[in-house]
Amino acid sequence: MDAVILILTLLFVAFMALGVYAGVKTVRAAKRGVDRTITQARRSVEDTTLRAKSFGQPGVPGELAQLRLTLRTSMRATQDALNAGVAEDASLSESLGLFERLSAHGRELDDDLKRLEREPDRATVATLLPGLKERTERITHSAESLRWAARDRARQFADDDLAALNAQIDLEAGALRHWTTEEPSAEGATAGDSWSGPADKETPPSLTPPDPRPRTEYPWQKSAKPETTN
Repeated sequence: MDAVILILTLLFVAFMALGVYAGVKTVRAAKRGVDRTITQARRSVEDTTLRAKSFGQPGVPGELAQLRLTLRTSMRATQDALNAGVAEDASLSESLGLFERLSAHGRELDDDLKRLEREPDRATVATLLPGLKERTERITHSAESLRWAARDRARQFADDDLAALNAQIDLEAGALRHWTTEEPSAEGATAGDSWSGPADKETPPSLTPPDPRPRTEYPWQKSAKPETTN
């Protein structure tokens, strides 16, 4: 009896520990989701504010806002392109590492621009604008180079795959059109008819019935109409 009680107690403790672990995992996942949503909302608000400043405020404030907006837009587009491509092309991992190093310079520049937005000495900030524009152009140029190289690589892979597929389809189309064989000679036909009948003739390989297994549906496919019986 004591052994049964001990086993039941251990099972109860195990189930409780499992429940606590699952609860902690759920809370952490929910917290990550909330943090991600808050971060995205904050970025959207900052982008909207920068866009409004770049168009609504003339002079130094507007130029600083435009530089920050250009920097953030370029870096985010490159990050999205590399993250999407590395899932299918592992060779982009090195490019992603280079982008992380570039992002450190981008964050540093964004912090400098943000501080200068609050600087009351506009004359001094104006003298710094040429250097800030050059830094922004250098960083965005590197980001764009990585982004377009990744896109060109993905497009080349797609073109190569499509070319191979087109060649295979051309071969298959040619095979499907050869539904007749060469005409046998008169002697061969007579000899063949004496030994074989219609039941011995095999179906040409190109006329094999289609695969009855279900196929993947695509947006351009029409749904099959059900047959009606009288």
